[in-house]
Amino acid sequence: GIPEDDPRNPATIADNVGDNVGDVAGMGADLYESYCGSILAAAALGVSAYRGFPEMQFMTLLLPMVLAGVGIALSILGIYVVRTDEHADQRKLLKALGFGVNASSVAVAAVSAVLVWLMLVQPSQQLNLPDYLLAGNELFGVCFAIIVGLASGVIIGWWTEYSTSDVYAPTKRIADQSVTGPATVIIAGVAEGFYSVWVPIVVIGVAIMLSFGACTGFDFADPRLFSMGLYGVAISAVGMLSTLGLTLATDAYGPIADNAGGNAEMTHQDPSVRQRTDALDSLGNTTAATGKGFAIGSAALTALALMAAYLEEVRVGFERWAGATPVSVATTDDNAADATVRRMSGSVFAVTRDAAEGQHTAAYLMFPKARQMANLTDAESAHLPELLANVRTDLQNVLQAEDGTEVAGIDLETLESTGMVVNVDDATMPDFVRYYDISVMNPKVLVGSFMGVMLAFVFCSLTMKAVGRAAKSMVEEVRRQFREIAGIMEGTAEPDYAACVDISTAAAQREMVIPALLGLVVPIGVGLLLGVGGVMGMLAGGLTSGFAVAIMMANAGGAWDNAKKYIEAGAHGGKGTDAHKATVVGDTVGDPFKDTSGPSLNILIKLMSMVSVVFAGLVVQYALTL
Repeated sequence: GIPEDDPRNPATIADNVGDNVGDVAGMGADLYESYCGSILAAAALGVSAYRGFPEMQFMTLLLPMVLAGVGIALSILGIYVVRTDEHADQRKLLKALGFGVNASSVAVAAVSAVLVWLMLVQPSQQLNLPDYLLAGNELFGVCFAIIVGLASGVIIGWWTEYSTSDVYAPTKRIADQSVTGPATVIIAGVAEGFYSVWVPIVVIGVAIMLSFGACTGFDFADPRLFSMGLYGVAISAVGMLSTLGLTLATDAYGPIADNAGGNAEMTHQDPSVRQRTDALDSLGNTTAATGKGFAIGSAALTALALMAAYLEEVRVGFERWAGATPVSVATTDDNAADATVRRMSGSVFAVTRDAAEGQHTAAYLMFPKARQMANLTDAESAHLPELLANVRTDLQNVLQAEDGTEVAGIDLETLESTGMVVNVDDATMPDFVRYYDISVMNPKVLVGSFMGVMLAFVFCSLTMKAVGRAAKSMVEEVRRQFREIAGIMEGTAEPDYAACVDISTAAAQREMVIPALLGLVVPIGVGLLLGVGGVMGMLAGGLTSGFAVAIMMANAGGAWDNAKKYIEAGAHGGKGTDAHKATVVGDTVGDPFKDTSGPSLNILIKLMSMVSVVFAGLVVQYALTL
């Protein structure tokens, strides 16, 4: 065989180009998607939290954008505090890069306190806000949520560094298994990857609870505060991503160092040059793995925020549906006890209200207990008080009407006061949860969650099969060139590097069609078949399973790669030994883990959420009524 990065290998250039495409362009696009998604979700949830207070709505909408802009500036400053000496080992290099990230995070935390004071606390003190909306602001809860997001990103980065760097025990344990062959290397890598999942999941779970609680005064029961708590989760994701500039820079460091090593090998530099580039390459593998861990963690928080934004889009869907066909007789405060309503579908009806600013048609949702009340038999309802008996009659009249027909004489005021119905304009998120019965006991939600879990694993299967097929085509092309181009092995003829690059480019574009369609079509299909409850279950299942599998794959792949580098540095006999060959097999298995399936799961998680948000109105109006 020939060494890695040998210029006689036709696939060498494709290998180096692929590092740039995957770890710079691909990771950059992934993090950019999280960046935009978290900002938009936070803006939508901020507007929802302060419904009826336009000044505060504007400030909560603006805060994530300002925070992101400040984070970019402070990330640039953080780059300049990274310092190291000429003979630093990998531990010192990691510490130097970590210092830059930590310095930027501390600076963002300090500036966020000023931003929250100027944009939320001061305006809230000048407005006549209800006391329950002041809980998070008076306690600087939003600022605390931002700090929680920053701290979560740093902790996940530290843990990923521990799980993948050859300075620490997990990677050394994988290298130690190489003395018994490639099978034990793969077993050890899979085991370490599985084990590495627990810290990021615990960190994200704690971050969700802390950021939610900080913005609600740690009141998890008041439905009026639910949107404010979810705003805290979304702004926490923005906080985590506020140092994105520095994170992307350290992530891009990996392929730069790897390509430097490849250039040293191809240009036959002194062995000491390759030794130095290998050390930098090993560090680059760790920074790339850290970037992937950071990306996966931010994707989880962003996807959760987008799930909340999805329910806000459900509200918008109902508002548009109701507004499309006004009721012929408008209702005012004076005749609310004798209103005319139009049944829209299922347990939804519309009411056109007359107000000072003009007529407005709103949708009303009938909760499950309303349908239960309407289904009571005459014998069962005989003991009801007169008020509830009248409520039962009104509910029956609405539910028995044909879709699109109007029903007069409905006591809307009593229906609202007894909690049987809610105006969509005033509905809280827990109201939507009640209406759709979004609980694990609802079979629609349960089936949806199974679909989400299934989607994560099928997506991984499709992407890994795609890598296998592309690799097969590449190997066949390399073998063809060795057979047909005389002088490659002797170094007198140059291989056709472009042919291998073309194969990988075409394969990547072709093989992503089906996985991409899967992420686009399944959320719409689940929504139309299982409704909003099924979509929420699918998003929850896809988020939890995809997050765990992505962390496992990214960390296992990074650890396999660095175990190989650890042996190449001299452990267990160094290059060319059976131990080294065993870790090469592990590294080959790890490449699709850390560079294909793991990172692409982030995109799947967010793609499902984005598609669900975009098609929320379609699902609200046309989902099957089962």
